[in-house]
Amino acid sequence: MGNDKFLELCKKTILDYFNNRTDKTDKFEITEKDIFIVWSVKALQNNKALVSTTVSDGMYYELTYNGDKKELYLDAYKKWENKCIKIEE
Repeated sequence: MGNDKFLELCKKTILDYFNNRTDKTDKFEITEKDIFIVWSVKALQNNKALVSTTVSDGMYYELTYNGDKKELYLDAYKKWENKCIKIEE
């Protein structure tokens, strides 16, 4: 799968994933404009991307395309903490 097609697939996957899990009583859905690619790489027939949204919910998503099996894997993560740890040298 080409890189552009993969990134389009990532955005559509996150769009569907988020909107299908949002509390319907909130009447809030995201659009593709609310989704951005943080990082992506293509190695041989495989692709991987880190994806986030403009929603301040602390979520980020990792999508991996296995070109051999023609499968897309989605991992959804929530950021719990961002902490600076000083290293003494």
